[in-house]
Amino acid sequence: QVPLAESGGGLVQAGGSLRLSCGVSGRTFSKSAMAWFRQAPGKERDFVAAIDWSTPRTYYADSVKGRFTISRDNAPNTVYLRINGLAPEDTAVYYCAARPFRATTDPKEYNFWGQGTQVTVSS
Repeated sequence: QVPLAESGGGLVQAGGSLRLSCGVSGRTFSKSAMAWFRQAPGKERDFVAAIDWSTPRTYYADSVKGRFTISRDNAPNTVYLRINGLAPEDTAVYYCAARPFRATTDPKEYNFWGQGTQVTVSS
């Protein structure tokens, strides 16, 4: 198992910033691609950003490019999502996920998930 635990969500005014964190337990973090997804009420879980395990290569959904930044720190085992310029449409539960080695954008290809952290953006 690779337990994941997100934190850093909250209520923010439009235009504000947040940094979400995802702590990863277990020895496999260094070989796991990590990703963030989000799910708004009544909608499907959408890809937001991902980072490969072995390189700093990152991937972003078109809707968040330029505003979201994913990064990882292997000591401690944590992946971050920096969000700037928050807008009401960013309101969702944000989930981190892990899978072996290579990052993908398909949530079905991720083996491990956190419980999510709520981000609410007021206008």
